[in-house]
Amino acid sequence: MRNPAGVECHFYYEDYHRGREHRECRLIARNRVSERWTPKLCQTCPVPRILQANACPHMILEARVGRRFGLLRRVRVEAFCTRQMSEVTDPMVGCGECHRHRPGAAILGLDGG
Repeated sequence: MRNPAGVECHFYYEDYHRGREHRECRLIARNRVSERWTPKLCQTCPVPRILQANACPHMILEARVGRRFGLLRRVRVEAFCTRQMSEVTDPMVGCGECHRHRPGAAILGLDGG
């Protein structure tokens, strides 16, 4: 579904059926320690770019709304690899190990050999 910024996002949800006006980010809604989500945050949210750059089925994202410099509200994203059981430092790239186990990785030279 397209978010308010006009970008396709798997986690954005809206419902306008029969006069209802309900919009939410389901990724941020899962995090109980996050500040409140607003549609304006979609403008700078890194999640759609991460999902476009890295479609690894083993990567789990967790997002929260936090303050930067005490003023600016931004979406902060953390990633975790369920295959390697480790934190992913750069979600745009992934953990680096899952690419080696993909079919065809040897042909592309991703298996390290």
